[in-house]
Amino acid sequence: MKGSWDDTFKERLVIAISGLHGTGKSTQAKRLAEAFGLRYVSIGTIFRRMSEERGLSPEEMSRIAEEDPEIDRSLDERTKAESSSGGVVIDATLSGWMAKNAHIKIMLTAPLDARLMRIAVRDRITLDEAREKTILREHSERERFKRFYGINVSDLSIYDVVINTELFDPSGTARILKRVVEEYCSGR
Repeated sequence: MKGSWDDTFKERLVIAISGLHGTGKSTQAKRLAEAFGLRYVSIGTIFRRMSEERGLSPEEMSRIAEEDPEIDRSLDERTKAESSSGGVVIDATLSGWMAKNAHIKIMLTAPLDARLMRIAVRDRITLDEAREKTILREHSERERFKRFYGINVSDLSIYDVVINTELFDPSGTARILKRVVEEYCSGR
């Protein structure tokens, strides 16, 4: 696909990939960025880096962010700036909301048990630890996003594509998403 569509469009293309923890956002965002020669930006990685710099876990950082809206605002401003630059796939829980100029907004979903299993394997923790950390973090995020922005993360109406990643292995999901982008770009 590289080179088969207008390079000036590729320089402007913005793909926003959203989803709860463990849905495969990072995996799929990286694959799309590679497939189309786009930059990859992970807001979750930036958040984890901020947490580490403060000597905190992501869950602890989430609790602090409940009282300090500047943490989320700085991340969201980064999402907006990256999307304004174009030529990017942005991986973030709120990328569909914050990357207003995104050409394609994708929401990845998966049942809680599937997500927890992935998180436990990825982070090398027990399933119970994954459940406790994930539920705490997602509750904190849901409340913050509602209070600070009026965003209901359960509202999928802003997305162009919603896909349950439990239905396919990561390569199958990647093929589907690549095809979506190819179809979108073929009309440009």
